[in-house]
Amino acid sequence: MNTPTAAFETRLELCATQVEALLARLLGDTPQADEIARPTRLMAAMRHGALNGGKRLRPFLVVESAALLSGNAGAALRVGTALECVHCYSLVHDDLPAMDDDDTRRGQPTVHIQYDEATAILAGDSLLTLAFDIIAAPETPLDDCRKVELMLALSRAAGIGGMAGGQMFDLQAETENPDEAGIIRLQAMKTGALIRFACEAGAILAGANDDGRSRLRRFGEKIGLAFQLSDDLLDLTADAATLGKATGKDVARGKGTLPSLHGIAWTEARLAALVSEAEALLEPYGPRAEALLQAARFIAYRRH
Repeated sequence: MNTPTAAFETRLELCATQVEALLARLLGDTPQADEIARPTRLMAAMRHGALNGGKRLRPFLVVESAALLSGNAGAALRVGTALECVHCYSLVHDDLPAMDDDDTRRGQPTVHIQYDEATAILAGDSLLTLAFDIIAAPETPLDDCRKVELMLALSRAAGIGGMAGGQMFDLQAETENPDEAGIIRLQAMKTGALIRFACEAGAILAGANDDGRSRLRRFGEKIGLAFQLSDDLLDLTADAATLGKATGKDVARGKGTLPSLHGIAWTEARLAALVSEAEALLEPYGPRAEALLQAARFIAYRRH
């Protein structure tokens, strides 16, 4: 097993620090141009949901995918931070009692526990909206055509046929018991779509050719599936203190996952195969792709 290097961990932490700093500025209390006011309680709830640590893996994938193709680093950081806002919104809403009903997230009270359900809903709504604000803003150094392309791709990844639709399938899975194909579709939408976007976004903002964009998109699909497999495996084998959230909930709710269908040994073998497939896709880039390859291994073999 090729586990990630210390240099990769340092690179990931640096990106997380940069994303955290940008998020902190974007989530300040001072109204921006054309905003009338920023409610104090809403801003506090948004910060609670977004500035709570985390590896910031999705922004890292945007930044490194863009770097691979010589894209603008400042634009990549802002697009990655926009994606992180979408991810954080999804977590805030996913934790609500009507959804997964979680009390903790990353070792802290979830937003609806710390504040209230209505505030959590509005905080999620506002984080989602802010994502498109970040991409469209003049501070993002991209031409308008690329901004529109990115916003369309993010909308498709986050919306009906992507993450939100996948969450609907996930809720239905509590009573409908999807088959293996249904589980794979659900996971490709709920989890995989945003990770696929993270990798493809780097190619979009770098103005990559069709081959470059296709390779990064397929790379994102491979590691997106690996992320969900690893997450499901952790849900079966890790403890809540290690993960910073409740474990064993899928089993308790009767939700089918690929690890529950095929077992731990099959899952570990499938993760290794996905890493190999991801490596093959980026082979033409040679050593320049090392950070993304390390990310694939990190995703597949993480333990928390």
